[in-house]
Amino acid sequence: MITPRQIRAARALLGWTQETLADTALVALTALKRLESDRLDVRDTTRDAVRKTLEAHGVIFLSSARGLGVMLVDQQGEAPAMQQEAPKPPRQKHG
Repeated sequence: MITPRQIRAARALLGWTQETLADTALVALTALKRLESDRLDVRDTTRDAVRKTLEAHGVIFLSSARGLGVMLVDQQGEAPAMQQEAPKPPRQKHG
């Protein structure tokens, strides 16, 4: 089961507001707020709709013995490449 912390982290990775996620998942904003605050009175259908929506937009929920997390992948299923700075040319000695 995904946790409220994972949902908030996934939403942050996507750059989504609560309103955006609620609209995209077709759930009530109040239900999403309850889900993210770890209240127990959230329907399984709401939790499933939110999970499926986030997964459809590239979020992978991680769970291991060391902890929980989220990862965002691109449309081809690969983790987005980290941007690297172009190598700087060697400094010329003036003399």
